[in-house]
Amino acid sequence: MGWYTQPMAWHQMTLRLRPRSRGFHLITDEVVAAFPALKKIQAGLLHVFIQHTSASLVINENADPDVPADLERSFNVLAPEDFPYTHTCEGPDDMPAHVKSCLLGSSLTIPVAAGRLCLGTWQGIYLCEHRDRAGGRSLVLTLHGAVEESQAH
Repeated sequence: MGWYTQPMAWHQMTLRLRPRSRGFHLITDEVVAAFPALKKIQAGLLHVFIQHTSASLVINENADPDVPADLERSFNVLAPEDFPYTHTCEGPDDMPAHVKSCLLGSSLTIPVAAGRLCLGTWQGIYLCEHRDRAGGRSLVLTLHGAVEESQAH
């Protein structure tokens, strides 16, 4: 990759995801489909931020369905519902969800090149839903990068 002198562009949108069950859910295709401006970026960054404290985002293995199931079981051991939490007013799955969210994080920054996310062959973006009955989740997608000259206008 070289030094880019093309015009720079900023794009931002909010993506509302449908409600999902508790667990780890691949959302890479939804993120890409919702953001057609991505195809115009020659070199840049996509920042993905989740606007919730009981769900999180990660990049992990996207091929074997055992991976998300194993991740869910592992995090249930790390933050069990039967731990003596003080914050219990929103149900037994709420405080463990906050703990899991702290461990995993609320945002991702992914390089973009030639109009594509620079994810590895076996990498995908996961929504980590930590509540049993959560509503839809909102993601703020912010894209910044060099736009190909012919795409700048």
